[in-house]
Amino acid sequence: MTRRPRLRPTLRLRLTVLNGVLLVSTGAILLFLAWLLVRDGVRLTDELAPESTVVLADGRVLDAGGWQQQVADAASRELLVTGLLALVGISVVGVAGAYAVAGRALRPLHQVTATARRLGEATLDQRIGYQGADDEVAELAKTFDAMLDRLAEAFEAQKRFVANASHELRTPLAVMRTEVDVTLSDDEADTAEYRRMATVVRDASERANGLVDALLVLARSEAQSGRPLGRRTECDLAHGTANALSAVRREVERIGLRVETDLAPAPVVGDPGLLDRLAGNLIENAVRYNHLHGRLWVRTGTEGEHSWLVVGNTGFEVDQADVPGLFEPFRRGGRERTGARGSGLGLSIVRAVCGAHGGRVRVVAQNGGGLEVTVTLPRAGSAERVPTGP
Repeated sequence: MTRRPRLRPTLRLRLTVLNGVLLVSTGAILLFLAWLLVRDGVRLTDELAPESTVVLADGRVLDAGGWQQQVADAASRELLVTGLLALVGISVVGVAGAYAVAGRALRPLHQVTATARRLGEATLDQRIGYQGADDEVAELAKTFDAMLDRLAEAFEAQKRFVANASHELRTPLAVMRTEVDVTLSDDEADTAEYRRMATVVRDASERANGLVDALLVLARSEAQSGRPLGRRTECDLAHGTANALSAVRREVERIGLRVETDLAPAPVVGDPGLLDRLAGNLIENAVRYNHLHGRLWVRTGTEGEHSWLVVGNTGFEVDQADVPGLFEPFRRGGRERTGARGSGLGLSIVRAVCGAHGGRVRVVAQNGGGLEVTVTLPRAGSAERVPTGP
């Protein structure tokens, strides 16, 4: 059994009905007022003497009062008939006009609906492009187009992220496979050659494992952004920063960096693992992108309602205009001089961790080369709180 389509209470239909009700009601009120005015206005005998008579054209003689009543009744009937016909005609024309005008005014909404139905990963370049009056509908259309711009940027960023992640993982895997194939195909390979191959494979696997760990930390941090933190513990940025400095001590000594520290207490509330990763990434980047016998300075402390961490380093020159791009995944800020290539996720993770903890990160390019990164987070016990769980 086929179901008959029911009439939907669309916005166009509701606007038309509303306009029709208002038009008919206003017309009916005006007609009623006109009827009252006609009945009250026909006072032809008020100035005549009592018991006056009126001689009609056909010779009939009528009492003046009776004749006045007949005139009033006739005028009222004619007014009602003519007024009702005019009201019906005006109502029909008004309702039809309202339906047409509402349809024209709501046409951009149909364009929004049609565009939304056509949208897909391959059609995110489509826009409404409304060219009508600068009204609420135009504002809606522009807002929808702006939303599509943001979605397109997000999809492109996701594509680049997946492509870059695949490329980064493919490189160490290709190195491992090549080393294994070359060594196994050499019939004269000795123990030393196998040891060399094992060393290369181990280094490549460590690089792949580090990249996977970084991707997991980034995904975890971005998932927490704007949402309640899964773990909330009071900890000190100074403690995590000291641990991060200890982890890179050998590399610092190898390239002869001069380290300046001022680690005052900087209590915060948040996920200790993510906060340690934040400090570790900043310290590792400051060492990796430094130069021989360069400087590394690290400071922590509190100011008002915030705790802060500053990590600066010498190194290659970076244009301040290029700084925002350093926060994009897999964007390396220039030429590494002293260490192995990183994954390009360091500052991306820092920004994501700051966002998850309600903080901010600021990067300033230094004159003569290098960067200074300042992380500001709500201080433990301050009025400004990080997102909390239920």
